[in-house]
Amino acid sequence: MGELLTGRVAVVTGAGRGIGRGIAVELAREGAKVMVASRSQGSIDATLGEIAAAGGEAMGRVCDVGDARQIAATVAETVERLGALDILVNNAQSFGTARQPAPTPVLTPLERFDDGEWERTFATGPTATYHFMKAAFPHLKASGAGRVINFGSYWGQVGYEGSAAYNAAKEAIRGLTRTAAREWGRYGITANVINPAIASDALKSFVANQPDRAEQAVQAIPMRRYGDIYADGGRLAVFLASDDASFLTGMTFQADGGLFMHP
Repeated sequence: MGELLTGRVAVVTGAGRGIGRGIAVELAREGAKVMVASRSQGSIDATLGEIAAAGGEAMGRVCDVGDARQIAATVAETVERLGALDILVNNAQSFGTARQPAPTPVLTPLERFDDGEWERTFATGPTATYHFMKAAFPHLKASGAGRVINFGSYWGQVGYEGSAAYNAAKEAIRGLTRTAAREWGRYGITANVINPAIASDALKSFVANQPDRAEQAVQAIPMRRYGDIYADGGRLAVFLASDDASFLTGMTFQADGGLFMHP
C-alpha cells in the first residue's frame, strides 16, 4: 500500500470493469477511500474484491449515470458514508441506444446515424459528466485540493468515421473540462482529461468485432500495444489525483503510447 492519497475520498464511475476498475484499484492502493460506481452489482463486487485483496478501503453503489437523480444520490452517499469527496473520475460511457445497448459505438455514416444512439451517448457522456461535476463541486471546493478526471478519446480528436455521437460527446467533455479548469482553479480544484488507448472492455470488444480495424489501430501506436488498465490508466489517474499534479489543469493527457502526437 502506498500513501500518496491517504485521507482522500474518490468516486469512480464505470468502475466495475476496464479502465474504471484499474483506476479504482490504484487509487485505493495509494490510500484513497473509493466509491465504486457502476451499473451492475456483480461488476462492483468484483472491483471491491480486488481492492480488498490489495488492502484498500472501498464501498460500491449501483449508478446509471444517465439518471441525474442517481448521480446526486451517489455523491450524497459518498459524502455521508466516507466523509468527503476529493477526487471525481468520470469514466462511465454507454454505447448504442437505451433500448439496444452496445459494447462499442455502432459505426454508422452520419447521414444515417441513429438519433437514439446520439441521445444515449450524450446522456451518459458529457451530460452525466456535467451533472456529476455540479453535484461534486461543493465538496471538491471544501477539500481545497479537489481533482476532476474526465475522459475524452482519440476518436473525437481525429473524427473517426462512423462514430459521430461518440466523437462529438468526447470533444464536448474536453470543452467542459477546460471550462471547469478556468472557473474552479481559484478553489484549488484541477480538471483534466485522459484520452486513452488502453485495453478496456470496450476496446477489447472493438478488437473482437472489428479485428482488421483494430490491427491497423495498434500498428499506428508507436509502442505497438494497448495500455494496461492498472499500470498505464490507473497510475496516470493516481498522479493526476495527487499533490504532484496540483499545478496541472485544463490539460488532455494522451495515455496512448504515442498514437496522437499532433501539436
